[in-house]
Amino acid sequence: MNSLLPYLALAIAAGFVLPTQAGINSRLNLWTQSPILAAAISFAVGTAALIVYAVILRVPLPPVSALKQYPWWIWTGGFLGAFLVAATVVLAPRLGAVSMIALIVSGQMLASVVLDHYGLIGYAVHPVNAWRVCGILLLVGGVVLIRTH
Repeated sequence: MNSLLPYLALAIAAGFVLPTQAGINSRLNLWTQSPILAAAISFAVGTAALIVYAVILRVPLPPVSALKQYPWWIWTGGFLGAFLVAATVVLAPRLGAVSMIALIVSGQMLASVVLDHYGLIGYAVHPVNAWRVCGILLLVGGVVLIRTH
């Protein structure tokens, strides 16, 4: 369990970042008047930070020749990230942090169950079972409670 603690802490920190980032980017949207431009600026700053971090750590570039071994869709992660950031820029001021995150987590859980069940995009197969279905229903119930009260 002790070896998992840093990863659990990292997951909690990452969870803390999402609604914070959405709020910050929503404020940026007030200046840009465009969720797409606000998301682009956010990604540009993040890209610059990652490049600096990679240079400091001296992370080597992978060989281009090895690229043909990987599927074309490995490049779509950035698109999905851009969609998520742009969506949170739009959603945060309209739904509030709690509702926005509850709905995003519900979507994440539904996608995760499908990805795990079929072992898609590199995930190990973890079939759907009654406990997972119950967990999803509890999350959806939580979203309903959050949105109606």
